[in-house]
Amino acid sequence: MPSPPSSKTFFANKRTAVAASDNGLVRVQRLDDLQVLVKMEPEMEEIDLIQWAAAKRDFLDATLADAGAILFRKFKLKTVEQFQAFVETACGPPLEYKERSSPRSQVSGNVFTSTDYPSDKTIFLHTEQSYNYVFPLRIAFFCVVQAAEGGETPVADTRRILQRLRPETRMRLENQGYLYVRNFGSGIGLSWQEAFQTEDPLEVERHCRGSFIDYEWLSKDRLRTRQRRPVVAHHPSGAKAWFNHMAFFHVSTLEPDIRRQMLENFSEEDLPNNTYYGDGSSIEPEIMDEIRAAYLAERKMFQWQSGDILLLDNVLTAHGRSPFVPPRKVVVAMARSCTWPELAPYDFGTR
Repeated sequence: MPSPPSSKTFFANKRTAVAASDNGLVRVQRLDDLQVLVKMEPEMEEIDLIQWAAAKRDFLDATLADAGAILFRKFKLKTVEQFQAFVETACGPPLEYKERSSPRSQVSGNVFTSTDYPSDKTIFLHTEQSYNYVFPLRIAFFCVVQAAEGGETPVADTRRILQRLRPETRMRLENQGYLYVRNFGSGIGLSWQEAFQTEDPLEVERHCRGSFIDYEWLSKDRLRTRQRRPVVAHHPSGAKAWFNHMAFFHVSTLEPDIRRQMLENFSEEDLPNNTYYGDGSSIEPEIMDEIRAAYLAERKMFQWQSGDILLLDNVLTAHGRSPFVPPRKVVVAMARSCTWPELAPYDFGTR
């Protein structure tokens, strides 16, 4: 792991920032039991994280390229506005939430609630918006209120997930990619209006053509989309990472009671979400089991504390959510837009 450079950092002093030269202002620690996660804590209470991050942006990028995740703790950030300022300083302007797949509420600017999903349910590990043609390289979470119990945001190293898969599984999926089929308008999940953030079908069609998504209007309010995506990304560091939503959206990943209800109420082609091999054929149950087992074998957990910030390299680190006892408030922001051709040699076809 790279060591912090000996450049300036900053202290908070009422409304002004005072520069000081000191190598020991922030403690950097790779947690023994969480090899995917680096923890950073201030050595002195007066350190202003936003100002410090402005001077250490290259160091933060290098740390993320190595570890994949950074937990900032005890920096005394209290407001969503401070969190947004940190994200903009460390990563760039927060991105809009486009081509949505999960319900989120806007908190401030481009800061949103983490997925609005029942507190007693698990959200499986995934890499944010990897099903999209355009996705964020950075995702950050801010714990405003820690859960009374549970509510962890587990993380997993996608480089190690890829290494856990059998060579024959990797080869087939790297060659074919996967197909994500989505049905809007069934009453389950987001409507196409919410997902694409428009009431105009022509705007939806323009987005789909520009993002290599096949679309089919089944009725005025029912839309079916199909998009083929790679399963592996070539990170700018040179590492290969398992970067996709193949397991997350596959019907077999749903909790048993939800899966049963879905299969009782929908034909396979009408399921709100499902995934296939890139040629459209069904993925064998044992392959899905293998992939989910690889995620879970790499899953690492930590307990949130109010005021924590978790910053992830979205390509190198998957995240999820554990069930919790309310109250819990964790907000999220994304940054650094990237497209699939920048990270994978893949034939997306013609627009």
